[in-house]
Amino acid sequence: MKVSLMAIPKIASYTMPNLTIENRVTWQVDAQRAVLLVHDMQDYFLDFYDRSLAPIPQLLANTKRLIEQARALGIPVIYTAQLPEQTLQERGLLQDMWGPGLTAHPQGKNIVAELAPQTQDRVLDKWRYSAFQKSALQEMLFDQGRDQLIICGVYAHIGCLMTACDAFMRDIQPFFVADALADFSAKDHAMAMEYVSQRCGLALNTDALLTSLHPALPSSMQTLRVHVAALLNIDAAELQDDDSLLDWGLDSIRIMSLVERWRSAGADLTFMALAENPTLEAWWARLKAPEPALA
Repeated sequence: MKVSLMAIPKIASYTMPNLTIENRVTWQVDAQRAVLLVHDMQDYFLDFYDRSLAPIPQLLANTKRLIEQARALGIPVIYTAQLPEQTLQERGLLQDMWGPGLTAHPQGKNIVAELAPQTQDRVLDKWRYSAFQKSALQEMLFDQGRDQLIICGVYAHIGCLMTACDAFMRDIQPFFVADALADFSAKDHAMAMEYVSQRCGLALNTDALLTSLHPALPSSMQTLRVHVAALLNIDAAELQDDDSLLDWGLDSIRIMSLVERWRSAGADLTFMALAENPTLEAWWARLKAPEPALA
């Protein structure tokens, strides 16, 4: 689809891509590290679609699921929203590329009603493609000790993609939720997913992300191996059962994150229980028959 200058075109319906995504990284989303970013879900941007047709119903439903789960788990929810009041200087080159935007349609400034922010959520003024530009987004994450950004919203290949790239370059792990995004076309949508998965983040669907947010104990030695390897950013095949995980670079912070994750999934573990014998073999024995936590 060609985009005419000075305006966003009307966007034709397309089926939400059902992609087989092969990511270069194996990051695991963590409720203690993540922030959910609801990107530009304002009436103005959604009005370029027929909201009754694909992909909008699925976009709204999945974004709502992400928001509800984030609030339930204490994950901060941050919305971006462009302002209807902008001077030409503030709008900058966006004026040349897209025209006046919201400044000509101030009635479209609100976040869509289905996803309305609550009092505990933050709404961040949006000035450029990347949500980090001219904003305090990075400081908001780092002040809370968080270094993961779950991204949903519109448009996948413009602001969402640029925000993911910008996050990556700030050492913040972006999680790009494939079926909680929408774009100008299926081709643009697929391009954004491919780029993120291969260059700057991890792309996955809503079901996979929500499953990852609910900790579960490893079901086998191999599952444990894959989990620990992902934490170390190495291939699971490299880890032997009796390797010292400390020699592979596992530090106390990451051991503690495993303790917290597995305790929340029902294991009766302590930091010392893992640190005193840091091998997959020893950990699997404890996870199968965990000893009582020390007083």
